[in-house]
Amino acid sequence: MQKKIHVFTSAALNYIPKARVLFESVRKYHPDWVLHLALADELRGEIDLSKEPFDDLMTIDSLGIPEHRAWAFTHRIVELATAIKPFALQSLLRREDCECVIYLDPDVVLFSPLDDIIAALRQSSILLVPHQTDPETTLSAVIDNEIGSLKHGIYNLGFLGVSPTDEGMRFAHWWAQRLYYFCRADICNGLFTDQRWVDLVPAFFDEVGIVRTTRHDVATWNLTTRQLDGDFDRGFTVDGKPLGFYHFTGFDKGDHHIMAAKNASGNKSVEMLLRWYANRIAELGKDPLCRIPWFFATFDNGEPISAEQRVVYRERVDLQRAFPDPLAAGGFLQWWKKQGVREFPELFDERLAPAALERLRSRLSPGYRAGDEVAGMVPLTDLLLQALRNPTTARRLASRGMQVLQSEGLSGLLRRLKRY
Repeated sequence: MQKKIHVFTSAALNYIPKARVLFESVRKYHPDWVLHLALADELRGEIDLSKEPFDDLMTIDSLGIPEHRAWAFTHRIVELATAIKPFALQSLLRREDCECVIYLDPDVVLFSPLDDIIAALRQSSILLVPHQTDPETTLSAVIDNEIGSLKHGIYNLGFLGVSPTDEGMRFAHWWAQRLYYFCRADICNGLFTDQRWVDLVPAFFDEVGIVRTTRHDVATWNLTTRQLDGDFDRGFTVDGKPLGFYHFTGFDKGDHHIMAAKNASGNKSVEMLLRWYANRIAELGKDPLCRIPWFFATFDNGEPISAEQRVVYRERVDLQRAFPDPLAAGGFLQWWKKQGVREFPELFDERLAPAALERLRSRLSPGYRAGDEVAGMVPLTDLLLQALRNPTTARRLASRGMQVLQSEGLSGLLRRLKRY
């Protein structure tokens, strides 16, 4: 069987038109690669994706994610789009025809072949690309870019390469386990969706390659240390080498334009790229597909799901058990309207809700649990003995009991006590 290179990206339905730019660029330079879309959404019957420029659609229910609907409920759209990545990766690595798998963000565009990436993957099981490959030289750039990497992750997960070796499979399994419980944008707790986890990869795994060439993953976070030149007629170069792929991250929100103006002021080639991409996505944005609402944005009855509802359900294991399908309007939503206001009154007060939600979000818990998983704990009897000897332990034990009561309810607290 001839081995093939599989490339995938992850997006909801409304982002597919913009992802066409990525797929078209990959097809231009590598027509023999197999292209996949991992759908962070649910495909409704009236939607036809048969003419999209990818070969295969990987729906969320086909990825082997335990209790995927309830799990998806606990995520915002960007969190979900990143959380499904390792599950799609595992699926592709298991294919008999897989030579290697490359992930690219939907806002990445290729401008020349990636033959050097494939050569590196043939020597590595896991291939990562850092946000920066050269130190910054100004304090402003250190704050924006180097400290930005310390907060968001050393490696940019807009790209990832994995080979179907034992080590590559071991990494994909580990990554899927971590993202099932901890794929959150929570910088204060050391989490930034899927990305911060990969900082641990060079420590945990062998056969890890690092892409240090400046021609790949060009973006606002490294334009201060890379010279991008050229145009569409002559081709674009970075430090004299052909531009491999450019990452247009943060384009919709305007962040990309702001940081490009700051980090590459006066660079006509950068300005040309940004104008071209803006025109492309503006045209693609007229596609009716862009207006399809995210499936996990509402309950079954059409009522919008709030951030407060997602977080409370994520933190309360008793609610997960009581309402295994939180999207069903007759279950969790009814509890929320009748009981939620009693247990979380601050979340129903417009003045107090933002701070209350932030406090609730900041608790570092495993979130949604499909089985009977609980964090490892010291046996309760040992804790009680320590509490009798040490008033500080007693106060902390009482505080922890209140946290469990608030996050899991009385039934959750009783369930934990019964384990000992």
